[in-house]
Amino acid sequence: MSLLTPAHLDGWCLPNRVVLAPTTRARVPGGVPGALQAAYYAQRASAGLVVTEGTWVSERAVGFPDVPGIHTEAQVAGWRRVTDVVHALGGRIVLQLWHTGAVSHPDFLGGRRPAGPSSVDPDEPVHTAAGRRPTGVPRELSVAEIRATVADYGTAARNARRAGFDGVELAANGVYLLAQFLHPRLNRRTDAYGGSPAGRRRLLAEVVEAAAAHGRVGVRLSPWWTGGLFTVDDELRAEYDELVAGLAVDYLHLRGPDAGPDFAAFARYRELFDGPLIVNNGFDRELGDAVIDAGIADAVSYARHFVANPDLVTRFALGQPLAAADPATYYGGGAAGYVEQAAVSQ
Repeated sequence: MSLLTPAHLDGWCLPNRVVLAPTTRARVPGGVPGALQAAYYAQRASAGLVVTEGTWVSERAVGFPDVPGIHTEAQVAGWRRVTDVVHALGGRIVLQLWHTGAVSHPDFLGGRRPAGPSSVDPDEPVHTAAGRRPTGVPRELSVAEIRATVADYGTAARNARRAGFDGVELAANGVYLLAQFLHPRLNRRTDAYGGSPAGRRRLLAEVVEAAAAHGRVGVRLSPWWTGGLFTVDDELRAEYDELVAGLAVDYLHLRGPDAGPDFAAFARYRELFDGPLIVNNGFDRELGDAVIDAGIADAVSYARHFVANPDLVTRFALGQPLAAADPATYYGGGAAGYVEQAAVSQ
């Protein structure tokens, strides 16, 4: 098998195993997707599966400028324009649901302090309209607020279905809300949502259940994350083992170690998770083929390669060289570096 062979992912029939990874591009002022986003995803509809950029589940989730949401009627209508064109081109598309939790800033929240699992400063930079700002000590979410957040995810999943998406992906990787609850350095609660590995997993389990009531659900995790309070050590990785073994979702999407593709690391979770596995971070065509041929993964997701090469699947099929992504155009701006790419050198 290779990247260009069909795959069956729990009811989905994918024409290939090349997945568009969720990639924030910060080009949605006002949070409502428009013609530019429809063009962006249309260009990449040949991917076996398209996973959108992270999308706010509520106004309380916001923590990055010019990112779309899925909590207003205008946003649902904007995303419907995107899903219609992707489906018209034969694609499949899921919406990644995002909540920044404590890694936000009062600038995004009408002057209110961000809230997280506990009153612990995550010590992460926040990108705001005024530039990079430090985080502060967040409020600890009350149990009532946690339940409201779970409801927000459920409503977001329902809205995603109304907008025509084929499913949703929960962003539980990195430094954001769901990952904050999983981490004992950030989650120091002693109630039912903390105090033990099972307690720290409870929010994610409830969010999965709320989203699954409206269709297919995938989860994205990063058991090898490095950086400050969010670093995953061996003890916490053992907790991730338990989490993955108990996940009842339609697919698992793993962001791999920073050093690049580590087949043994991914194989650890292939043994633990009884379902389709998508892997990410540092893959090229050759390594993507190899990880699939080894039976370790069902598909491979690409971010930077898809940023610079909307026709990535075709380039893989024809053995064509790839254009390099330009970091200066990653976030913000207009069509340049988004739906207009520089020509690849031959």
